Amino acid sequence: MNQVVLLLDSVLHVLQPTLFIAAVALGLVCTVDWLVRTRRIGPFSPVARFFRTTVDPLMLPVERRIVKAGGMPSHAPWWSLVVVVVGGIVGLSLIGFVRDQLAMLSYAASTGGNVLLSLVVHWVFAVARFALLWRVIASWVGGNPYGKLWRWAFVITEPMLAPLRRVLPALGPFDISPIVAYFVLGLVESFLLR
Repeated sequence: MNQVVLLLDSVLHVLQPTLFIAAVALGLVCTVDWLVRTRRIGPFSPVARFFRTTVDPLMLPVERRIVKAGGMPSHAPWWSLVVVVVGGIVGLSLIGFVRDQLAMLSYAASTGGNVLLSLVVHWVFAVARFALLWRVIASWVGGNPYGKLWRWAFVITEPMLAPLRRVLPALGPFDISPIVAYFVLGLVESFLLR
C-alpha cells in the first residue's frame, strides 16, 4: 500500500505543474478565441481563420450548452477555461484525497484495531458531512431529491434534518438545519473518537 501512496505522490508531483501549464496555455487560446469571436481581431485575418477552423469546433459542445441556457456564444471560451480549471482542481484534490486515505489506512492497519475503528468512524462522518454539503448545493441549483445525482444525499441526511427542523425556529425562507447538523456531526464524531 505504501507503494501506491508513493505512486500517487509522484503522479501529483507531475500533474500539478502540467495542469498549471495547460491552464495557462488554454487561457491564452481562450483569450485569442474570444477576441476573434467578438471581432476585436479581424474576421478575415489568418489568426481568425485558423481559430474558426481548429478551435471553434472544439468549443462547439460548450457553445451549444451556453446558448441552450440563454447565454452568449462568445462566452464559450471563458466557460471552457472555467471547466478545465475547475476540473483540474477537482481531479488533483481527488487524487490527493485518495492518497491521504490510503496513507491513513496503511497507518491504521499497521498500528492495530483501535486506530482502524477510529478511521472507519471518521469515514462514516465524512460521508455524512459530504452528503449535507451535496444537499445544500442541490437546494441552490434546484436539484430534484428523486434524481439520480441528488437522491443519495437526501436519503442519508433526511433522518438527521427532519428532527432538527421540528426543533429549530423558522427563519423565513432559510433552513439552518444543515448548518446545525454539520456542527452536531462534528461534536458527535469528536465524542466517539475520544
